Amino acid sequence: MLVSDFSYELPAELIAQQPAAERDQSRLLRLSRRSGHFEDRGFGQFPELLDERDLLVLNNTRVFPARLFARRSGQKAVPLSARNPASRHFLRGQVEVLLTRELSREANEWQCLVHPGRKIDIGERLFFGERDELMATIVSRGDFGERRLRFEPTDDIFAVLERLGHVPLPPYISRPDQTADRERYQTVYARESGSVAAPTAGLHFTPGVLARIRERGIEMAEITLHIGLGTFQPIRVPEVEAHKLRGEAYHISSEAAAKINRAAAVGRRIVAVGTTTVRALEHAAGISEPLRAGRGEADLFIYPGFQFRIVEALLTNFHLPRSTLLMLACAFGGTSRVLAAYRHAVEERYRFYSYGDCMFIE
Repeated sequence: MLVSDFSYELPAELIAQQPAAERDQSRLLRLSRRSGHFEDRGFGQFPELLDERDLLVLNNTRVFPARLFARRSGQKAVPLSARNPASRHFLRGQVEVLLTRELSREANEWQCLVHPGRKIDIGERLFFGERDELMATIVSRGDFGERRLRFEPTDDIFAVLERLGHVPLPPYISRPDQTADRERYQTVYARESGSVAAPTAGLHFTPGVLARIRERGIEMAEITLHIGLGTFQPIRVPEVEAHKLRGEAYHISSEAAAKINRAAAVGRRIVAVGTTTVRALEHAAGISEPLRAGRGEADLFIYPGFQFRIVEALLTNFHLPRSTLLMLACAFGGTSRVLAAYRHAVEERYRFYSYGDCMFIE
């Protein structure tokens, strides 16, 4: 199976650069897995598209300010007044660091991506903040800008990141992060900090939409998958099967596992909000059925031919061409049907990617 089979043409102006004025004002494209029929809806209608017996499963991960700018040893700190607010980068010579995963809380070690990374070698020290409030040392290096760094001991690294870090907007959003992104690039039910990208299918929900779902008697469950390299790493091989997915930490609580197992036992439909929810559930189901509560590493790569054990309907945003997320959507809805729906979405001027519109595949 070729990676190039999962391509489509997308005009650049359809890539959403800002969120919708209101979360639930996004458009929704409803796709039937059986017939391939699709219809244009609004996300505000989503509660009515659910059946009262459905179980809706959400990923409650929380995005933290994982994008940092650093100076190298020997460089002067850059005052805030000298930075260029119109650029995603600050000044030439600065280093961009994207924290992708906490490896050791005791040692303050993190997996990260460094740009430009070619010259950032083991032993290099990086300084963060106008007054060097934070320092880190590179302790190992990998391919494509990957590094392992160790921060100087600090009581609460997440508190420091809240002050110095930036919202890790994806690179196809060609603007700096704004204050509003701290709230909008986050689901309203986000609780467990640890993601470097939002589970974007959940961005459309409002407290009002969730209340309407509850009023219909529809049960909900929350799980956690912290989004890291596994979700957004590019595919650098021509054949799909040769790609290896990075593991991402997930947690399924006893309460969530019980809800999911009860629903599955009586044939109720399990509706996943987002591809990250699908990967966590299907990975866990591949280990044991019924589902066991616990923590693990979800490294399941889902592409066409995969047999789904748990998920029977999927709410998802529109994804990049040749991405593992699009492959998952195609595995669930059928490649030809999903790509036909994408072409329709382009023709109808849907908004794409993280801050864009969504699909409901059932």
